[in-house]
Amino acid sequence: MRPIFHFFFHTLAGWRIQDERPAGLDRYIVVVAPHTSNWDFFVGLCVRSLARMGDVKYLAKKSLFKPPLGWWFKAIGGYPVDRSKHNNLVDAVVAMFDSGEISKIGITPEGTRRYQPEWKTGFHRMATGAKVPIILATFDYPRKLVILTAPFPLTDDPEADIVRMKDWFRPHKGKNPEDGVR
Repeated sequence: MRPIFHFFFHTLAGWRIQDERPAGLDRYIVVVAPHTSNWDFFVGLCVRSLARMGDVKYLAKKSLFKPPLGWWFKAIGGYPVDRSKHNNLVDAVVAMFDSGEISKIGITPEGTRRYQPEWKTGFHRMATGAKVPIILATFDYPRKLVILTAPFPLTDDPEADIVRMKDWFRPHKGKNPEDGVR
């Protein structure tokens, strides 16, 4: 699949990947923002393959996992999230890291494709609970550039860390910039 992704992503579409992850990093959470379009999913699939990120799983809304394509979303690493219930998702993800079921997972902190001023802190609690670093990933559509950062330094203050993350994400524009990080 990598040659196909390379042809479409690099050759036809003209995207580039700037990968700052250190060699040998094998467990982490990828925080992807801004999430403003369904196209982000396909860009992410290409990046996962082309940047040799291995088996990065992802969390997505439960409705994607219904027929007719639900089997496919699950087969490519998706875990459904029922956003209408409080179901200890943080603890479940930490347990999956601890058991070895997952070693990498992608999360969109906005939880939606529309502008979301308040980010939930669950991804931060997952990272600290599982003792894994956070990698920031952005899809900058105007520049056709994907950036994967080195581990983002976390503190004991999730809200302050999220402010710093938003500061980093803010200059990068999604497909629909009006819905991006402000």
